[in-house]
Amino acid sequence: KRHWIASLTMKNTKGFDILITDEDAKNTFAIQVKANQGNKKSWVLSEKAEKMSSKKFFYVLVNFNHILNVTEFHIVPSTVVAKTITRDHQLWLEAPGKKGQKHNDNKMRKFNDLKNVYLDRWDLLK
Repeated sequence: KRHWIASLTMKNTKGFDILITDEDAKNTFAIQVKANQGNKKSWVLSEKAEKMSSKKFFYVLVNFNHILNVTEFHIVPSTVVAKTITRDHQLWLEAPGKKGQKHNDNKMRKFNDLKNVYLDRWDLLK
């Protein structure tokens, strides 16, 4: 639909789900797909995403919004995801919990696109 040739990777491929290339094979990108449901603008990732950063690696974050009966696609550079989740996780660790307690570190990270900055940003794949 967007004039990309897409190929699914094997299950044991580390870190991404799809390889895409343009029709001239001049631009190739790795894509990691994450999905959620409802009216959420946040996706759960693992701590590995903090270190997976490349100009040729993107996340396609999908939101199946059954409330509005739409499917939204957020196309986010991995460099942005890595930087954002690292910063946000550190801020979360430093902030007190609901009862004032210290947060315990874990392997889960969260990426938010609350303002839809990356909504339908297919143009970034150039």
